Amino acid sequence: MAANAASAGLKAYVFIPSDLEQGKILNSLIYGATVIGIKGHYDEVNRLCAEIAGKFGWAFVNVNMRPYYAEGSKSMGYEIMEQLGWRAPKHTVVCMASGSLLTKIQKSYQEFIKLGLVPEADYQIHGAQATGCSPISTAQKAGLDFFKPVKPNTIAKSLAIGTPADGFYALKTMKETGGSAEDITDDEIRQAIRLLAECEGIFAETAGGVTVGVAKKLIAAGKIPANASAVLCITGNGLKTMDAVNGHVGYPREIKPSLREFEALVASDEKELSR
Repeated sequence: MAANAASAGLKAYVFIPSDLEQGKILNSLIYGATVIGIKGHYDEVNRLCAEIAGKFGWAFVNVNMRPYYAEGSKSMGYEIMEQLGWRAPKHTVVCMASGSLLTKIQKSYQEFIKLGLVPEADYQIHGAQATGCSPISTAQKAGLDFFKPVKPNTIAKSLAIGTPADGFYALKTMKETGGSAEDITDDEIRQAIRLLAECEGIFAETAGGVTVGVAKKLIAAGKIPANASAVLCITGNGLKTMDAVNGHVGYPREIKPSLREFEALVASDEKELSR
């Protein structure tokens, strides 16, 4: 929003939780937007934005302009089908904050099927949350069609919405498609971020770690067969949430600019591997 406002020559305000990751804060400040840090969670930020929109007549991308923002999420589903050779995957794992992205991926699959662009097929859409903010996954695992609001406490701050606006619809979508929901701890999120980076060369933000970690759990539980086609929705770059993994992925090895020291380091590594 900040980038597009700058491009169009418009004044922009960005409202965020005050403890949001620095990478995301800088990503708004660099475009000249006025960034307002709110001492509270996303739910409280959204409530304030709704009040401001009502009093000042402002347009908020994720509040009173939400239908346009949410419909745009369908493009992710369109691209999934295009890149799979015009078919829908058997399984899709989507991280959930408000639950909107999961419902819009389902909508995109249905639109392409109805248009005849992809063949009709059975598929399952699964939801992923962090244990520290898992109202939707908790409800799904309990077999409920409603969720109970929670107070967020997780490193996955982009998913920290305790009262998800589309939670009911996300539960409905998973039920209709036969999907499941699961959640993982902060340590499991970090492990999943590292797993994806080491195996695929993709550095995901915490939300992406949630998707990967939950997919691993669902596969282990047999809810996603190991030989089935599955798409994991990685929704953000890890450079935006470096604080979450800093100190948990090791440190640089330091030596003097000496070939002898490097050879000693390599010999030490080989000796360690041979044990």
